[in-house]
Amino acid sequence: MLTKIIAEGKTSVEVPVPDETSSFPPSSAAVFYNPAMRMNRDIAVAAIACFSKTSPEYTYLDALSASGIRGLRIAKEVGLNTTMSDWDETSFELIKKNIALNNLSNCTAVKRNANVVMLDGSFDIIDLDPFGSPAPFLDAACRGTKRLLCITATDTAPLCGAHKKAGIRNYAAVPLKTEYYPEMGVRILMGAVARELAKHDKAMTPLLSYASAHYVRLFASVKKGINEADKCLENLGFISHCFGCGAREWKYGLAVHMKEECPVCGHTTTLAGPLWLGRLHDSDFCSEVMREAKKRDFKQVEKLIAACRDELEIPMHYDYHKICKSLGITAMPTDELISALKERGFKASRTHFSGISFKTDAGIEEIKKIVRELM
Repeated sequence: MLTKIIAEGKTSVEVPVPDETSSFPPSSAAVFYNPAMRMNRDIAVAAIACFSKTSPEYTYLDALSASGIRGLRIAKEVGLNTTMSDWDETSFELIKKNIALNNLSNCTAVKRNANVVMLDGSFDIIDLDPFGSPAPFLDAACRGTKRLLCITATDTAPLCGAHKKAGIRNYAAVPLKTEYYPEMGVRILMGAVARELAKHDKAMTPLLSYASAHYVRLFASVKKGINEADKCLENLGFISHCFGCGAREWKYGLAVHMKEECPVCGHTTTLAGPLWLGRLHDSDFCSEVMREAKKRDFKQVEKLIAACRDELEIPMHYDYHKICKSLGITAMPTDELISALKERGFKASRTHFSGISFKTDAGIEEIKKIVRELM
């Protein structure tokens, strides 16, 4: 296996050299390492540093380590006692080499199945970053984590509704492919995590969750307790979407009744869920992560987290350009629409999901009326 040593953050890591002729070079290497996920790892360093600030003795598990890059950075740049697990022999040997390369005494390499590691012990923080869906590991992770759960999912097609049947199989929820598909993916994943935690009498509080490029990411604090678990499940529900006019509404509960006809245009509506309807972020935590990112010179991180922190806590965003296209008019700057919505008494904000999306408590009819007035 041909390798090279790269630097990421303050950590040096030996990684495989991929086959550049492959359509997705990282997947062709003997050990998976994706340089495009650096921002994901930067956010993990900043977020976990904030979460563990008052308790530096927390234990951290990088359950699917591959080259070990994520766990190595947490061990070196945050200082937590870290376990890195991978059942592939080549990965295991590379992880051990990387621990020695960084002269780390707070790291342990384990050659075991990730589910076995999580079921056999418990950790304050568990981080799942699989190549694909985290679904096969959710139950063990929810059982094994004590304080914080960090999850990456790159199977965005099933989560966002493009591969609907796979989404149902993996997450026991019906996704829909809509203009707000990135948020659909985040909320489907969060709903699945909340249900898995509840099986173990645990509850989650989302600290930060986002969609970026080809993946979704979740950081959720975890608390043990039957009452807490029951209360957490109250954040689950269903979305009713009209593909005719773009109207949507939501209702909390796991056994809900929603009208089949759209109240705006009369078109038959379609349901998605169960999914998470509660908040996606904790604004105070986001501010802490921004300060930590600035201190560590993670410039891209600051911008993304600021967008997450400042968006409204309302389910499902709108695509401004899609609305304008349906009206046959040219879109003005998104900020002008947001200002117009606020001037008319509605709440409105940008959202991190895309540069042309926004959140508001205005209905689709009010939004279209205001868009026409702006022309």
